[in-house]
Amino acid sequence: MTETPTPGTGNGDNTDVAAMSYEQAREELVAVVNQLEAGNTSLEQSLALWERGEALAARCEAWLEGARQRLDAARAGAEDGATD
Repeated sequence: MTETPTPGTGNGDNTDVAAMSYEQAREELVAVVNQLEAGNTSLEQSLALWERGEALAARCEAWLEGARQRLDAARAGAEDGATD
Protein backbone atom coordinates (compact mmCIF):
# COMPACT_ATOMS: atom_id res chain seq x y z
CA MET A 1 0.00 0.00 0.00
CA THR A 2 1.33 3.45 -0.90
CA GLU A 3 1.58 5.77 2.06
CA THR A 4 0.11 9.20 1.39
CA PRO A 5 2.36 11.91 2.78
CA THR A 6 0.90 13.83 5.67
CA PRO A 7 -0.68 16.93 4.14
CA GLY A 8 0.21 20.39 5.35
CA THR A 9 3.23 21.39 7.32
CA GLY A 10 2.15 19.87 10.61
CA ASN A 11 1.92 23.25 12.30
CA GLY A 12 -1.68 23.99 11.45
CA ASP A 13 -0.77 25.97 8.32
CA ASN A 14 -3.54 25.22 5.86
CA THR A 15 -3.36 28.45 3.88
CA ASP A 16 -2.93 26.56 0.60
CA VAL A 17 -6.46 25.17 0.97
CA ALA A 18 -7.96 28.56 0.07
CA ALA A 19 -6.56 28.27 -3.47
CA MET A 20 -7.93 24.77 -4.11
CA SER A 21 -10.71 23.91 -6.49
CA TYR A 22 -13.65 21.96 -5.13
CA GLU A 23 -12.38 18.80 -6.78
CA GLN A 24 -8.86 19.18 -5.36
CA ALA A 25 -10.16 19.80 -1.84
CA ARG A 26 -12.62 16.90 -2.03
CA GLU A 27 -9.98 14.50 -3.34
CA GLU A 28 -7.52 15.40 -0.61
CA LEU A 29 -10.27 15.26 2.03
CA VAL A 30 -11.04 11.67 0.97
CA ALA A 31 -7.33 10.83 1.30
CA VAL A 32 -7.19 12.41 4.76
CA VAL A 33 -10.25 10.48 5.93
CA ASN A 34 -8.80 7.23 4.58
CA GLN A 35 -5.53 7.87 6.37
CA LEU A 36 -7.29 8.65 9.66
CA GLU A 37 -9.49 5.57 9.34
CA ALA A 38 -6.43 3.38 8.73
CA GLY A 39 -5.15 4.37 12.16
CA ASN A 40 -1.48 4.09 11.19
CA THR A 41 -0.50 7.55 12.38
CA SER A 42 0.80 8.98 15.62
CA LEU A 43 -1.37 11.21 17.74
CA GLU A 44 0.46 14.30 16.46
CA GLN A 45 0.00 13.22 12.84
CA SER A 46 -3.65 12.40 13.49
CA LEU A 47 -4.26 15.86 14.94
CA ALA A 48 -2.55 17.50 11.96
CA LEU A 49 -4.64 15.38 9.59
CA TRP A 50 -7.83 16.25 11.48
CA GLU A 51 -7.04 19.97 11.24
CA ARG A 52 -6.27 19.58 7.54
CA GLY A 53 -9.52 17.71 7.04
CA GLU A 54 -11.49 20.46 8.78
CA ALA A 55 -9.90 23.08 6.52
CA LEU A 56 -10.61 20.97 3.42
CA ALA A 57 -14.22 20.36 4.45
CA ALA A 58 -14.72 24.10 5.02
CA ARG A 59 -13.31 24.78 1.54
CA CYS A 60 -15.71 22.28 -0.01
CA GLU A 61 -18.61 23.87 1.88
CA ALA A 62 -17.58 27.32 0.63
CA TRP A 63 -17.55 26.07 -2.97
CA LEU A 64 -20.95 24.42 -2.55
CA GLU A 65 -22.45 27.52 -0.94
CA GLY A 66 -21.11 29.65 -3.79
CA ALA A 67 -22.65 27.29 -6.32
CA ARG A 68 -25.96 27.34 -4.43
CA GLN A 69 -25.97 31.15 -4.48
CA ARG A 70 -25.24 31.22 -8.21
CA LEU A 71 -28.09 28.81 -8.89
CA ASP A 72 -30.47 30.85 -6.76
CA ALA A 73 -29.45 34.03 -8.61
CA ALA A 74 -29.90 32.33 -11.98
CA ARG A 75 -33.34 31.06 -10.96
CA ALA A 76 -34.35 34.49 -9.71
CA GLY A 77 -33.14 36.05 -12.96
CA ALA A 78 -35.07 33.51 -15.00
CA GLU A 79 -38.23 34.18 -12.98
CA ASP A 80 -37.79 37.95 -13.36
CA GLY A 81 -37.31 37.53 -17.11
CA ALA A 82 -40.45 35.44 -17.36
CA THR A 83 -42.56 38.09 -15.64
CA ASP A 84 -41.35 41.01 -17.77
